Amino acid sequence: MASPLLELNRIIRENRVDEFTTPNRALGMRPVAFTPGQSSWIWENQPDSTLNPFGTIQGGYLAVFVDQILSTAIGSMLAEDEWAVTGELKVSFLRALTPQRLEGHGSVVRRTRTAAFIEAQVCNAAGEQAVTASSTWLILRSEPAGG
Repeated sequence: MASPLLELNRIIRENRVDEFTTPNRALGMRPVAFTPGQSSWIWENQPDSTLNPFGTIQGGYLAVFVDQILSTAIGSMLAEDEWAVTGELKVSFLRALTPQRLEGHGSVVRRTRTAAFIEAQVCNAAGEQAVTASSTWLILRSEPAGG
């Protein structure tokens, strides 16, 4: 039986967005497409629990949305024996966001044997860029069975 991580990366590589599981679906975040080195997501309806007292989406929840985008972009490029973790993340909030349809896209800019450099952006319903992010991910390899 395949490990959950191996199956999750296989789902990403095969663009099986309807089968991709994440607790963040409960917040309304959902993938649209996975292609080699890229991912696209939408977040149509933000729950009230994601809003700050000013009625705008809290930055931490936007960072979670960005992390989903980044993780699936790199997941689309991982081999069966590889997994990746965030080594560094920079998120810039260009404008405040009220509840609305958000679209996010991520791309692997460069991948080496041990690291990947990824960028993401989130646009508001008007198509204006609202969040940008850059991230470095560390790529690790699973130990062979029994070793």
